[in-house]
Amino acid sequence: MTRHSGDVRSGARTNSGGSALFTDLYELTMAQAYAAEGMENTAVFELFFRELPATRNYVLACGLEGVLSFLEEFQFTSTDLEYLKSLNRFSHDFLERLEKLRFTGNVYAVPEGTVVFPLEPVVQVVAPIIEAQLVETWILNQIHCQSVFASKAARMVTAAAGRAVIDFGARRSHGIDAALKMARASYIAGFAATSNTEAGRCYGIPVSGTMAHSYIQAHEQESDAFRRFMQMFPGTTLLVDTYDTLAAVRSVIHLVKTSGGKLKVGAVRLDSGDLNDLSRQARRLLDEAGMTQVEIIVSGGLNEGRIAALVQAQVPVNGFGVGTNLAVSRDAPELDFAYKLVEYARQPRIKTSSSKMILPGRKQVFRRWRNGCMVDDVIVRVDEHVDGEALLVPVMQGGRRLQAGHDSLKDMRARARQQLRALPPPIRRLVRAESRYPAEISALLLADQIALRSKLDAG
Repeated sequence: MTRHSGDVRSGARTNSGGSALFTDLYELTMAQAYAAEGMENTAVFELFFRELPATRNYVLACGLEGVLSFLEEFQFTSTDLEYLKSLNRFSHDFLERLEKLRFTGNVYAVPEGTVVFPLEPVVQVVAPIIEAQLVETWILNQIHCQSVFASKAARMVTAAAGRAVIDFGARRSHGIDAALKMARASYIAGFAATSNTEAGRCYGIPVSGTMAHSYIQAHEQESDAFRRFMQMFPGTTLLVDTYDTLAAVRSVIHLVKTSGGKLKVGAVRLDSGDLNDLSRQARRLLDEAGMTQVEIIVSGGLNEGRIAALVQAQVPVNGFGVGTNLAVSRDAPELDFAYKLVEYARQPRIKTSSSKMILPGRKQVFRRWRNGCMVDDVIVRVDEHVDGEALLVPVMQGGRRLQAGHDSLKDMRARARQQLRALPPPIRRLVRAESRYPAEISALLLADQIALRSKLDAG
């Protein structure tokens, strides 16, 4: 498949494109209430998830870049304020305050491409409570969406066992922004390229693609379509399953062999049928013709299970194109992310609702390693220190991005590769592990939770 590489330079960032109005109405009504009550103290909100989907052993954190860009640019425009005024819910004084409001807080986060587990803070916002409250919806949207894509893509990369995986999912994605973020997240997770040229332009991701069935159908003869496409794009990939797959492979071989070296093909793509059998027969035909360098790409309803089965069967396939199952993450379309207040005015806060536990106060997560492999994690109070690597790092101070918030896609991609390789084998597998990765809560943190709950129960 013809592949054109973007420069994949240090991030190839675009503006967040986010409006301050991209927030739930109750964030604004609460903000007005905070203002009226004079509640101006610093709050700590943490984004985390409580449970893994039934089919998963880990989540690959992604989406921080969009959060930081949004926070740096956060501002209510005159148009935004006119709309809010039209709702007849907000006071003149509050709207004037929103006009001047900017995000001035600090942000701590696990770097994109880091593997995370239940209850571990992924993003931590420390800011005046109005600021921290108003940005909840955007932060949840960006981290959730891209972590869903990255986690799904990581499983596909694992299943492919070193073979290239390419994102074909834009047309099945839930909207334009989701398609772009899917391409970004899947590239971080290890995909080789995307078919989405706008994603390539925005993020510097390699782009890949050649032809659809319609090009073949538009010609009187399939061989004419092949010939003309090879003339225009030497070394291209040809789609060979519009009519008879093996007859098409033979046609490609004949055209190349009789062209006197003028026609060249890089790969053939199979998009339907028994991919195991057809790829073997196509490989045999190509090899018998001395065209051993021609690769075979397969696509069509692939997920990590089908990819793993093809790899296990040792099919002669060089790469996989995936679309729908990546775009909708069919087995786990949502992750249980929440953004919750854990501290206000230097006092820890909890929630005692059944099955919706919140650990009180600012926290840190330490990861312990042995011989390059992850051993366990421990969630601690921010003032505790245990042996291991601290996962939450400062990425924004006073509303401005720090150096740690300027990772390139190359850095994120390398981190994800290293993290996935370092997972214990049962956690890296595609099936649910019998035992979960050990991510413990420190004794001091549990004691804080019990003490605060007792205090609330006592009234």
